[in-house]
Amino acid sequence: MSDALPPAPGAEDHLALDFVNSAVALPGGHFIDLLGTPEATNRWLAERGLAPADAGVQEMCATQLRSLREHVRSLFAARVAGLPALPAALSAVNDALSRAPSADLLYWDEKTGPYRASPCPTDEILDRALATLAAGTADLLTGPDAERLTACGSAPCNRYLLRHGRRHWCSTRCGDRARAARAYARRTQPPPS
Repeated sequence: MSDALPPAPGAEDHLALDFVNSAVALPGGHFIDLLGTPEATNRWLAERGLAPADAGVQEMCATQLRSLREHVRSLFAARVAGLPALPAALSAVNDALSRAPSADLLYWDEKTGPYRASPCPTDEILDRALATLAAGTADLLTGPDAERLTACGSAPCNRYLLRHGRRHWCSTRCGDRARAARAYARRTQPPPS
């Protein structure tokens, strides 16, 4: 079912949007969590280049990622509503930002010469993923696209997107559902007296 849901507008450019949208509420009380199990979390991270496919993500790591996701969702909700951010959400993102070095180190290959790369021993894979996701969150919330950040306007969808023009839906499916709900409400509304 998650494969049928296209990325929300902006998610291909902002990993933070893709991250918060990894938990999706669907009509009929259905819910998809792409970080719901350690295996699913490992797959999600690997597909985004944040961990090797054989990283062997454990439940504790998946739980930390889900926790950060909820803090990022809180920050997005505050930004969209124009409200102050929860201090715990800011602390969680800042903690994740500080978990891994941000600079690529200088290495030297005997054949090809100097190059820069991030050292990432297996025990630092989660820290690096958390730091990368937190950095993407900070970049989005402080960058030029922050003004376009909005929540999908079709209940029960809980995804975020970058608004283009008047579009306030994360997908065609959500837009169709919202228009159908409005049409139904107009048809069933009692006539004015």
